[in-house]
Amino acid sequence: MSPPSISRLEPSPDDTSAIDQLSDVLIDCVEAGASVSFMWPLPRERARSFWQGVLRSAAAGERIVLVARDADGIIEGTVQVVLAQPDNQPHRGDIAKMLVHRRGRKRGLGAALMTAAERAARDAGKELLVLDTVTGGDAERLYARLGWQRVGEIPAYALWPRGGFCGTTVFYKALGAPAV
Repeated sequence: MSPPSISRLEPSPDDTSAIDQLSDVLIDCVEAGASVSFMWPLPRERARSFWQGVLRSAAAGERIVLVARDADGIIEGTVQVVLAQPDNQPHRGDIAKMLVHRRGRKRGLGAALMTAAERAARDAGKELLVLDTVTGGDAERLYARLGWQRVGEIPAYALWPRGGFCGTTVFYKALGAPAV
């Protein structure tokens, strides 16, 4: 098995191929039950609109979008580093929408995406990252394995895509010593 190909997506809200592939990943994850801000069924136009907004934000320098591609260049996973933070938090970034299509799971894509996200955040001058994830899910175990520090759980934080409450667990990771 070859290592996953992780790259920074050049932000273009008009890149219909990337938007369609990212939409496929998002729709697949929501259909599979991932609580990632969307309810099932997720209309394709809703997914496309979401990714167009993400790419506009990336073009404005507010976030970094990383993708994992298969050998044929098809996007199988993605993660975002949200760079835009309040004035009193310029050292911090958020990890958002770490998604891996079911066809790409169990091959190390999630770990590779997270490692690349940490590196991209560090390169962008971030010293602290935070994220939240569904309590008890595979991603929670992945983050702990990658050295993220568990802060705690918030019960009934969000809904599962087909309804019913789920908790979320908050994590952080220090990337370097804060500048004093």
